[in-house]
Amino acid sequence: MSSQNGKAKAFGLWSAIFLGIGSMVGAGIFIVIGQAGAIAGNIVWLSFVLGGIAAGLSGYSLAKLALRYPSRGGIVEYLVQGYGEGVFSGAASVLFYFSGLIAIAAIAKSFGTYAATFWHAQAEGWVVDAFALGILGFFLLVNLVGATFVARSENLIVLIKVTILVVFAVAALFTIKPQYLSASAMPPLKDMLFATGLTFFAYQGFSVITNTVEDMENPARTMMRAMMGAIAIVALLYIVTAVVVLGNLPLEKVIETKDYALAEAAKPVFGVWGFKIMAATALLATASAINASLYATPPTSAIPWPKRAIFPRSTATTSSAPSRGSSSA
Repeated sequence: MSSQNGKAKAFGLWSAIFLGIGSMVGAGIFIVIGQAGAIAGNIVWLSFVLGGIAAGLSGYSLAKLALRYPSRGGIVEYLVQGYGEGVFSGAASVLFYFSGLIAIAAIAKSFGTYAATFWHAQAEGWVVDAFALGILGFFLLVNLVGATFVARSENLIVLIKVTILVVFAVAALFTIKPQYLSASAMPPLKDMLFATGLTFFAYQGFSVITNTVEDMENPARTMMRAMMGAIAIVALLYIVTAVVVLGNLPLEKVIETKDYALAEAAKPVFGVWGFKIMAATALLATASAINASLYATPPTSAIPWPKRAIFPRSTATTSSAPSRGSSSA
């Protein structure tokens, strides 16, 4: 497909799916799977099933909204369309925008923390900050190049990190200890429900797919398929990963290493190198999430800010009136 000016669109079906996977499979899964496992034990995989269902329902609604109101503004555009330009939509738009910036900062900090461990300098705060600023600056340049380059870089990073996770999951299936997954070791079902709140967090990021609508080939056909496809692939990856982590580590070890249980679970399969490879994969995951999140946080000029809700009436009136010598749009 081509756009109206003759240029090919940046996102096809698989490019959009990879962008969604890149945003979802960030640093969260490397931490959440241990923390949720410490709560839900060997049935944490059910928490990931419920989290995936919730993500699928949310993604369906967002995909429908993206097709009804196609805009790089994403959720902010939907707020304005749903509630009009008022105090609520204005305040929510500002909060959403800044929450995106805070999320990017947190992911960049996670990248810096993982990167510093390879330099044996995890205690040095300036080293962590330097890595965080460096990766942020790099992907800012990537996003400035354009959506096509974002899509290509995300495709490559996602392919590498998902391949590593799939190889780990498949290999770890052969080292599972059945007693760790036995019904006698199951915690109460209410613990599984409590853990669902954490597992849903691991799916956060699927909304980035809606921001591609203006750069997407045939969005009427592609948007919903990309949204559901990305969530389904991530859900399958999370569920299998949860099974192999809780099947290779006793619950006591999961609780002890809950902040890095996924890397710890690689040790029985690949030894010490498995731990290092998973730490490196976490670097790729955070880098990919930064790239996708920066794309999903458009410049303020691309967002339909409801000016009347944010600025004083006199300012809004002045800014809306064309200046002398200028033509109205």
